[in-house]
Amino acid sequence: MAQTSQWPVPADSIRYVIPAPVIRVLSRHPLTRDLYPLAFGHYRKAAGHHMHREHHNDDLLIYCTEGQAYLSVEDEPCVVRAGDLLLLPAGAAHRYTAAPENPWTIHWVHYAGPLAADFRQHMGFSDDIRKRHLGRQARLLVDFNGLLSVRQTGFRTPGLVHVANRLRQLLAAIPLSADAQPHAQQLDLETIHSFMREHLDERLSLAQLADLAGLSAAHFATRYRALTGVSPIQHFLHLKVEQACQIMDTTELSFTQISARLGYDDNYYFSRLFKKVMGQSPTDYRHTSRH
Repeated sequence: MAQTSQWPVPADSIRYVIPAPVIRVLSRHPLTRDLYPLAFGHYRKAAGHHMHREHHNDDLLIYCTEGQAYLSVEDEPCVVRAGDLLLLPAGAAHRYTAAPENPWTIHWVHYAGPLAADFRQHMGFSDDIRKRHLGRQARLLVDFNGLLSVRQTGFRTPGLVHVANRLRQLLAAIPLSADAQPHAQQLDLETIHSFMREHLDERLSLAQLADLAGLSAAHFATRYRALTGVSPIQHFLHLKVEQACQIMDTTELSFTQISARLGYDDNYYFSRLFKKVMGQSPTDYRHTSRH
């Protein structure tokens, strides 16, 4: 099992640790045994986050999107800043501490398997290169967030096979992210909209979408509206309403059930939003003849 920090995880951060018996299954499964995750998560403004490992037995990839941390690997110190991608390989003694005045925000994943060393080289890391500056890239954040899709599946093997292959996708795409760095300041609408579509069952906030673009909430909202003519939250709502229409067209689910599927416990609230977008209530929509 991965040796994760004991930092107390607040409500806006996530730590997902795969149980040791399940890890043993992944280490033997033909679709995961070459590369498999042990633990992963997202820490937002991780004040007080620190770790010291003398005997590190897995690879740890950390992507810092905000703030700073102080790192020492094999007694060589450095500072980790926003946009840095950090690889701490198995066997490398290290310690890190979030900067007290400006604590880092990170996505991270512990992983193992025979291909781990090959992926280190593929990603451009070596004994002399522990850190690469990639800037803030939406596509890389989408890949990290993809790991979290395994949550609430009860550690079932199909979900973990899926997340193990999303891990492989994440590591394989790092060189492409490095090549794309000069263009990182462009707003990647395709990636942002793809992320929205993958999370239609949730209530995404403007801050979450802005994190994806590596911008402040205000700056992101301004740039998004300039490109699309609508706010990002308005577009996300339109996607939800489109999905609600599709479900009503193809199933007999009640609007209460549909609302729950789309992240709304209060179906009356979602009904009002639906009517505002469609110009008619869900009931009227369902009983309107369409071809």
